[in-house]
Amino acid sequence: MLEVRNLSKRFGGLVATNDVSFTVAAGSISALIGPNGAGKTTIFAQISGFHQPDGGEITFAGQSLIGLAPERICLLGVTRTFQIVQPFAGLNVRENIAVGAHLHRAGRREALAHAELVAQRVGLGSQLDKPAAALTIAGRKRLELAKALATDPKLILLDEVMAGLNPSEIDEIIPVIRGIRDGGVTILLIEHVMRAVMNLSDHAWVLNNGSLIASGTPAQIAADPQVIEAYLGHGAAARMAAQKQEVHHA
Repeated sequence: MLEVRNLSKRFGGLVATNDVSFTVAAGSISALIGPNGAGKTTIFAQISGFHQPDGGEITFAGQSLIGLAPERICLLGVTRTFQIVQPFAGLNVRENIAVGAHLHRAGRREALAHAELVAQRVGLGSQLDKPAAALTIAGRKRLELAKALATDPKLILLDEVMAGLNPSEIDEIIPVIRGIRDGGVTILLIEHVMRAVMNLSDHAWVLNNGSLIASGTPAQIAADPQVIEAYLGHGAAARMAAQKQEVHHA
């Protein structure tokens, strides 16, 4: 469904993405993970048209996305959420979601009706008339998800939708995300909550310093020495292996 080939992006002397390639299969939940500053959000920005790559190709359903504006990419069926949630504070939950619904629905009544259906899918059905500014962090995260979902995407890019949530809130949103995939939307997520990545993802790619360093199932990724080093520092993989040996021989 989505193919990224040899994607490169520089900001001055900083290499944000370096020859990155991966393919997202239709109907999957995939994860793009890595330490802070690895280049994950820059990749999302390039896929969704907010940044133009310096090199490489991005195709969605066989069509190149290079050079297209974000709204055109959204019309094709690719949408994203943002790390920093910024709802339209002067509108209620229903009206916020309807903004996304207007992409394919010109009439206000139709957009508001669709917004109600989307709110039910993400667990905001009881808060439709609440001012968006009055939502909790967990509520705002769900609203961000709903605003993207209201555009009728085929592929949704979720950028740290669980950041700032407590463990019980994370447990509550995991089945919501799984339900969106089961409803026919392919998902690519950036996430630091490894419990969620392990629970949700069919496949994961690990980015570090702008380059892909590992790819596989979440279990394979978690056991990869390069990944352990990227997250925990040089020598961490060897120390963990030594500790396992000590436990085994104890």
